[in-house]
Amino acid sequence: MAMQVGAAGGDDEEQLNNTINTTPLVDVMLVLLIIFLITVPVITQTIKLELPKENNIPLMTKPENITIAVNREGEIFWGIERLPDIEALVARLKVESIKEPQPEVHIRGDLEARYESVGRVIVACQRAGIFKVGFITEPQLGGGG
Repeated sequence: MAMQVGAAGGDDEEQLNNTINTTPLVDVMLVLLIIFLITVPVITQTIKLELPKENNIPLMTKPENITIAVNREGEIFWGIERLPDIEALVARLKVESIKEPQPEVHIRGDLEARYESVGRVIVACQRAGIFKVGFITEPQLGGGG
């Protein structure tokens, strides 16, 4: 005994739809895109600051400026005169700090010098009341990299 299910003779009318409907997928992707466009600017907010502008202008050395050098062994030099200790440096800087206008202190630190040695000179300038302290470096040749 055979049984026939469905309409007789009309197989093309009831064929299965074998294509994927991409409309819901596109709708979901557009919603995700809008969410990302809205949330990304909120995540990347920063504090509004006016950053300083820096021009690399060659230093014009004035005769009244003080040049202090620190060699790789940590020895301190006032010009070309070697100072025995940090207290001698502080004493000499105190004499200079009361001058009007106050001279600038330029520190020349050897590339191989320890940071501690240069830091002691900076602290000595602070203890003596020197307001303007700068560092002297060599210009980079060949454009850098």
